[in-house]
Amino acid sequence: MLLAAIEATNFRNLSGSIEWGPRLNIIYGNNGQGKTNWLEAINVLARSKSFRTQRLQETIKFGEQFAVIRGKVTTGADIARDLQVTLQDNSKTIFLNGKHETLTRYLTQLSVFSFTATDLEVVRGVPDARRRFLDRGISSIRPVYLKTIADYSKVIKQKNRVLQLANDGEFSLEKTEDLVAPWNEQLVHLATQIHREREQYVAGLNAVLERQLFDRRDIHTRYVSALSGKGELADYEQLLRSRLALRLAAEVAAGHALIGPHRDDWEIQLDGREIRVYGSSGQQRSALLLLDLAAISLYNSSANEHPVFLIDDVDAELDEGRIRHLLEYLENRTQTFITTSKRQYVEGFFSRANVYEIEEGKVRGSQAPTDVSAKSTFA
Repeated sequence: MLLAAIEATNFRNLSGSIEWGPRLNIIYGNNGQGKTNWLEAINVLARSKSFRTQRLQETIKFGEQFAVIRGKVTTGADIARDLQVTLQDNSKTIFLNGKHETLTRYLTQLSVFSFTATDLEVVRGVPDARRRFLDRGISSIRPVYLKTIADYSKVIKQKNRVLQLANDGEFSLEKTEDLVAPWNEQLVHLATQIHREREQYVAGLNAVLERQLFDRRDIHTRYVSALSGKGELADYEQLLRSRLALRLAAEVAAGHALIGPHRDDWEIQLDGREIRVYGSSGQQRSALLLLDLAAISLYNSSANEHPVFLIDDVDAELDEGRIRHLLEYLENRTQTFITTSKRQYVEGFFSRANVYEIEEGKVRGSQAPTDVSAKSTFA
């Protein structure tokens, strides 16, 4: 799976199109010229989300009414798909080969992993960032999981509406119990699947972690259920049912659901200590990178193809030695896109990379290795 080309219209300061190489793509230029914008465009094209803002309308060029990102994805020699995301006001529309597509199916068309300043929230921030990391990884190798997560979110939303009304005094506790019962039944079914998938995925990550790649330190992770210590986790479904019944009054008092995998966490440890609390900034960066590489390894094994890997401002997040080890490791594992303002850090890789200099959102100059064949372009 390769992103062969991308075209942006009215997306931030970008204009025009770029044809990408199948392996390493280096995007360099002075700060503020649009290097990160091109990575963001790839992320929006693949995930329909930005890694910089939750409000996609902020990415529309000032003074314009809409923005469009188009991309050509190739699989093998003869199979190509056209992806498109159109942003207008507060809405987005997604297209596959020129036709409207459901989000669940669209998200299976181009698998993207990323290492950005925002992604550092996985090791530094709140549990939600870590749950999203796991859910994205699981979805990349089991697309049906996307629907499980979407259905669970809908159930929680509907249950929360009932609980909020009960909190406002609209229902008695007995009436509330009757109203939430069907939602709890769905919640148990979906939550059990999510719990099982996340635990299996974390076990897979631990098994393939390349612990010796950077610091030669012991990194280990474990999935932490919010029900841990509340009963027998081996029978998660039954434990969940009993906790839902026991905690109904507390959920009414809170006005929202307190029980379920949306309350779980994923603990990342360095030498037996939680890296979120005790790790240095450099150790946290290295840990996130190792987790990204583990997720990519699981994807490679399951999908038997290469995903896209986005690394923003690589010289700000990693030192020169780590950059060299990383790029060598990624060879023949991913289609990689990196941005840098310090081209001297990566010049040693120019001979095997497609290189793009960005100025005011456009490609000012580019070069390709001599062994790269012609790439697909937009019709």
